[in-house]
Amino acid sequence: QVQLVEPGGGLVQPWGSLRLSCAASDSIFCMNAMGWYRQAPGKQRESVALFVSGGRINYTDSVKARFIISRDNGKNTVYLQMNTLRPEDTAVYYCNAVLKVYSRIDVFWGQGTQVTVSS
Repeated sequence: QVQLVEPGGGLVQPWGSLRLSCAASDSIFCMNAMGWYRQAPGKQRESVALFVSGGRINYTDSVKARFIISRDNGKNTVYLQMNTLRPEDTAVYYCNAVLKVYSRIDVFWGQGTQVTVSS
């Protein structure tokens, strides 16, 4: 069982920046996918930024050119740098990791961290 811990949320003004981090209890090097989802009030959870197989990164359209996902394998940590934040970015942000071993797929979630963009 991999535990994901996400400090770093908070209140930020529009146009501001915030960095989230996700520390894993085990190596992230072997994860098949890892990244960030978010869920705003009354909306479905959506992917925000993900490392996927083949070394690719997927961003949802609304955050492209504003958010940057990065990772430090030595620290087993994934980061989400969020710039030019908008009120519509307000949501609970969840770290996610997917591990596939043969036919078994395990999906891990962090506890979520609240990000509020408001003046």
